[in-house]
Amino acid sequence: MRDTRTKLVFGEEAFGKLQNAKILLLGVGGVGSFCLDCLYRSGVRNITMIDFDVYDKTNQNRQMHSELHEGESKVLALKSHYPEVEAIHLRITPEWVETFDFEPYDIVLDAIDDMKAKIAIIQKCYPKLISSVGSAKRLDPTKIEVCSIWKTHGDPFAAKIRAELRKRHFKGDFSCIFSSELPRIKEKGSFAGVTGSFGLAMCSLALRRISQL
Repeated sequence: MRDTRTKLVFGEEAFGKLQNAKILLLGVGGVGSFCLDCLYRSGVRNITMIDFDVYDKTNQNRQMHSELHEGESKVLALKSHYPEVEAIHLRITPEWVETFDFEPYDIVLDAIDDMKAKIAIIQKCYPKLISSVGSAKRLDPTKIEVCSIWKTHGDPFAAKIRAELRKRHFKGDFSCIFSSELPRIKEKGSFAGVTGSFGLAMCSLALRRISQL
């Protein structure tokens, strides 16, 4: 059976929770696409993915299935590989965040890069949020950690997020996937060994939280 080995790890009761979970995945790029694949292979089916981008050649070094769908909408292309997932093709903006209903979802997974939208997501749904920060410009996946946004270190992007949250007098907390490895370059370079590992770490944390293992 497809899910036999996953059930052995989680146990029957916890695996049932995974199958009943409702997950919102924001962004399906280098981090989000690997997270999506991991969730799906782990038996989660009630997933809504949102992204506005289309595939181009520069995505092919790090984004799941991108080499097969150049020029196509990412979410619509991914739905052809994960047919039970709901795909929404739109740009995530602070205005959209303000009006969207996050209440039905058990977990919100933030794998986007836009700072303003990220801050809006944090402010609106931080109790159920898992957020990914800087995964690009790095080579060592063993430096990936999970902790409170307030305790991240070595990540300039996370530092900017903290600064913006302080400006808004935000007092909440949420889990953050980050790397303590300092960026190696200034350009937008990336390595799938790290970006993909961010996505897998995000999936693992989400599944453990849902199943409470």
